[in-house]
Amino acid sequence: MTSTPGLFRRIYLPRSADGAAFAMATYGTPLLVLAATGSAALTGLAFALEWTPRIAAFTVIGTIVDRFGAARVFRAACLARAVVVLAAAGVLAALDAGSSAVTAAVMLLAASTGILTEFSYVAAETAGGAASRSAGSQAHRVQSVLLGIDQTATLAGPLVAGLLLEHGGPTAMLGTLATFSLLAAALGFAERGTTTSTASAEGGLRAGWATLRSLPALAWLVGGLVVSNTAVAVLQAAMPVIVVTELQRSSADAGLIWSAAAVASLLAITAARRAIDRWGLWPVGAAAAVLATAATLAVSQADTYHSYLLLIAVLMAGEGGLTVVLRTLRSHLIPADVFGSTLSVTILLLLLPFPAAGLIVAALPPAQLNHAVTAAALLQAAGLVTAFNRLRTLPAVPAPAP
Repeated sequence: MTSTPGLFRRIYLPRSADGAAFAMATYGTPLLVLAATGSAALTGLAFALEWTPRIAAFTVIGTIVDRFGAARVFRAACLARAVVVLAAAGVLAALDAGSSAVTAAVMLLAASTGILTEFSYVAAETAGGAASRSAGSQAHRVQSVLLGIDQTATLAGPLVAGLLLEHGGPTAMLGTLATFSLLAAALGFAERGTTTSTASAEGGLRAGWATLRSLPALAWLVGGLVVSNTAVAVLQAAMPVIVVTELQRSSADAGLIWSAAAVASLLAITAARRAIDRWGLWPVGAAAAVLATAATLAVSQADTYHSYLLLIAVLMAGEGGLTVVLRTLRSHLIPADVFGSTLSVTILLLLLPFPAAGLIVAALPPAQLNHAVTAAALLQAAGLVTAFNRLRTLPAVPAPAP
């Protein structure tokens, strides 16, 4: 299981296809809503609708993955997402943009793809966690590859979604998204290494909460990242409106910002992996937190497209380093028999800021969005300083071996 060819076919290939679908759905859906409705408020509302069902679904996702296995849940979620996306493409092709039916279709698309994408993501993370545990002291290397796959998808996904939407329309974008979903389902994950459980959803959620509370290092890191994600969520929700409406740039330009950010994050992931080998988790995490906080404070004062592009790239480089630290810590500390349930709880907490960010964007005039970014940046700074100051006093987590 630890061989590179085995991991490539069983873990990395299906993760790559699903990552592409994940990135296109997450970053492309708000652009699609803005193109179909022309409304900044509806774009923010769609962002909230995209993330709220994801959070609600996390009360059961981990338990379902633990009970039925990562492979089975992954295939079912990817197939269902392809069906939903193709149905939405048919509706948009048949009706006029701006009609109430089109508005309803894109809003329903945002909500349904949000749920299905999180099912496939948790299943993929669970399979990746099993691979990390089998890798032993090399767990952080497996996690850095998985995160690299995710960031590579994030590099291409937003830009491809923007280009397809601009030059081919909604049908081209949604058709490509459905293709990646079908490919992920066809590749799937091997059944071996998956676990099943007979725990109820309520019991699984309780077990996840109990496990997180029993791991103070993981709990404090997750808490700091929840606050940090508030800033990221506000930026992600506001960016289509800022770029397209305020800066008068194209959908492709909006996608390019997140693609450039993915390049910076990929470089940071590589650097973080090597730095953890040398200095350990907490010093690397603290340095990444400083980088992310400084970039968010700067981006809140930006007023040109190129400054947004550069500063968000720096922000996501810091976030990439923090995510390597989080994933490595998760794979070291969470017991295998409750991994799916505990993973669901941690991701649930990390996603809480996203629907709130969508509602903020829906409620504020576009000209006031930078004020929301400034407030989120100050909150991020306070949260990360508090978290890493507390982590400094906890017993050391064993450093991964080089």
